[in-house]
Amino acid sequence: MTHEMSKPEQWLGLYGDVLYRYALSRVRNPDVAEDLVQETLLAGIKAKDNYAGQAAVQTWLIGILKHKIIDYFRKASREKTQEFDDRFATEEDDYFDQQGSWQIDLSSWSKPDKCLEQEQFIEVLQTCIDRLPPRMAQLFILRELDGMESEKICETLSISTLNNFWVMMSRVRVQLRHCLDLNWFGKQEL
Repeated sequence: MTHEMSKPEQWLGLYGDVLYRYALSRVRNPDVAEDLVQETLLAGIKAKDNYAGQAAVQTWLIGILKHKIIDYFRKASREKTQEFDDRFATEEDDYFDQQGSWQIDLSSWSKPDKCLEQEQFIEVLQTCIDRLPPRMAQLFILRELDGMESEKICETLSISTLNNFWVMMSRVRVQLRHCLDLNWFGKQEL
């Protein structure tokens, strides 16, 4: 099936909201999200002759936006290298027992699909992501929301080794799990 391209002057009205929401969910900064949408629309106009119609225009523009977001993360990583925030360095004893098992009851996590469907859960998850240091949030977003390969994330965020990447991901996941335990699972009946 071949898709027909809509007029570029209509793109902001047709796709602007979707592009903005997508960008905002990734970069968490309204001004940056707006800039990325503008850059995406300009890049789309410049590349419109290359549009083959294999995907809907909205999908094509989101693909361009994904590359703009990666470029933004890459640039931010080069401009301001941030060390890992010490407040997220945790002692294993806080979460694990002597045998390496979780100290908390994980049975409350038994219905994650049901939770994901709930808008309130998404809001709490976004709040927990917002509490992470910016670089750590970018790491989580690129890996878990965008599904980017580990090697590509290391290159984008200037992470020196895959081992460092996995250590950072582990710490991010522990912090998000802890935040969700406190702000969602501890307050909900599943």
